[in-house]
Amino acid sequence: MKFGTVAIIGRPNVGKSTLLNRLLEQKIAIVSDKPQTTRTRILGVVHAPGAQIALLDTPGLHKPQHLLNRRMVRTTVDVLEEADIVYVLMDTTSTPGPGDLLVLDHVKGAVRKRPRPIILVLNKVDLVNKLKLLPVMEAYARLFEWTDVVPVSAETGDNVDRLLSVTVAHLSEGDAAYDADTVTDQSMRTLAAEMIREKILLQTYEEVPYSVAVEIDEFVEEGKLARISATVLVERESHKAIVIGKHGERLKAVGIDARRDMEQIFGMKVFLQLWVKVRESWREDEHALMELGY
Repeated sequence: MKFGTVAIIGRPNVGKSTLLNRLLEQKIAIVSDKPQTTRTRILGVVHAPGAQIALLDTPGLHKPQHLLNRRMVRTTVDVLEEADIVYVLMDTTSTPGPGDLLVLDHVKGAVRKRPRPIILVLNKVDLVNKLKLLPVMEAYARLFEWTDVVPVSAETGDNVDRLLSVTVAHLSEGDAAYDADTVTDQSMRTLAAEMIREKILLQTYEEVPYSVAVEIDEFVEEGKLARISATVLVERESHKAIVIGKHGERLKAVGIDARRDMEQIFGMKVFLQLWVKVRESWREDEHALMELGY
C-alpha cells in the first residue's frame, strides 16, 4: 500500500479546485471565475488501486490586502511545507507572469527546507491552439527543475489519468490514513455554506463577491429532509442590496441553485432559508474570521 499527501498550489484562478473535483470524480470544492474563490484548505481523498492520495486544495497565492487574505496565504504556505508531493498548477492560456513567479518563490523556499517531488501541472490545454501550446509549455518548464511535467485539462479530464499514475509512482509505502469511504473531511454544514457562497460568486461582480461570507445558523436533519437556515454576511448596505436584488430576485435565484446542488450532493430534500446581514469590515475582524472558520 502507498500513501501520501499532495498539495495543489498556484496563483488564483488557475483551476486548482476544478482539478481536485476532477481527480475525485465528484464535486467537493466550489468553483467560479473569480480569483480567491477558495479560502481554506480542502481535503479530497483519492482511492486508487494499491494507493491512497490525500489531495489538499489551497487558496491561490497572491499579495494579501486584508487579514482574511493573509490567513489564506498562510494556509497555503503551511500546506506547501507539510505535503509529501506538490502539484504546481499553471495556466497555459498565458505565458509565465508575476503571479507564477511568486508561486515559484514559495516552492523554492519549501524545497530548500525539504526536497520532495514537485510536479508542474500545465492546465487548460484544451483552450490553447496546439501550434501555440508547445512554446508556452517550454516557457513554464524552464522556470524550475520539475520532477515531472504533466499537461492536463481539469475541465475536460484530458490526461488526468496520467497525472494520477505519475503521482502514485512518487508515493512512499505506507498505510492508508483514511477509511475506504472517506472522500473529504468537510462537514455538511461547511459544504452547504460553500455552495451558497458559490452561487453568490457566480451572480455578483466587482467587490461584492470578495466581501461575502456565509454562516449556517441551523442545520437540522429530519429523515430525508434537511432544514437549513443561513446568513449571508456583507460589508456594506450597498452590497446587501446587490445580493438581495430587485424584489429579492437574486437571493431567490441563489437559494434555488444552492438547494439544487445540496439535494444532489446530500441525497435528500433541502428546505433552505437565506438572510442577508451587514457586518462591516468582517475581513479585518479576527473574531469574525474565527467564527466563520477562517
